[in-house]
Amino acid sequence: MMTELTVKPLSTMAELHQVQKIESAVWHMDPIPVHQTFTALNNGGILLGAYDGALMVGYLYSFAGFKDGISYLCSHMMGILPAYQTSGLGVRLKLKQAEIASRMGYRMITWTFDPLESQNAYLNLNKLEAVGSWYKANYYGSMQDDLNQGLPSDRIHMTWDIIRSTSKPAVHFQEEYVLLDGDRYGAPVIKTAFYTADFLIDNAYFVAIPRNFQKVKQTNFELAKEWRMKTRNVFQQLFERGFQAVDLLRSDEGYSYYVFTK
Repeated sequence: MMTELTVKPLSTMAELHQVQKIESAVWHMDPIPVHQTFTALNNGGILLGAYDGALMVGYLYSFAGFKDGISYLCSHMMGILPAYQTSGLGVRLKLKQAEIASRMGYRMITWTFDPLESQNAYLNLNKLEAVGSWYKANYYGSMQDDLNQGLPSDRIHMTWDIIRSTSKPAVHFQEEYVLLDGDRYGAPVIKTAFYTADFLIDNAYFVAIPRNFQKVKQTNFELAKEWRMKTRNVFQQLFERGFQAVDLLRSDEGYSYYVFTK
């Protein structure tokens, strides 16, 4: 039984070694060396731990970033043990990260995520109201961990304005503006609307992804690759035309829908 879940900043080597255990358990890959995480958190980075009582059950690792004269916090990796992944810890970790980052003088947090992972997309776009700013095909190259192995490591780059005080306006679903949808067999279908879209005039579009992409990978890997390549085509066209991912809408049909606006 879970006790009260807490989130706190980490600083000691013992805590960093605990993070490594969570990292290995969640991502099934070699963990980041503690000398790297220790150096990052002592030079503008933030490392948070989530606890069930005295037991660490999740973490969030970020370090200082700088580009084009702008400093920001680069949120690199979050891991939560499977039993706690629906407990709301993801939101709590990110909000605590934003709180601390704001006190440190950051205005923006950035990170990347796999656009076909609907749970992450819902957290990033709907819960946190961050924005998907651009698309990066095969960003990390070939990855060998269980979650990514065998597929191009496409990512959406997120930007989160942690100073903004107003919410993004809601966009209502319109089927005629769906550019890619899933059929009754679970396959991705690029719609006629994609080929007839007037990207200069229309303000919003919708793109479907599976509700559980890891299940698709486990049951039909060729279908998973089809989802990757077809969504990549649509996503790239939207980002290149100035659209951004601003929300993810859930449906009862086994799919979730990205909302893109200018």
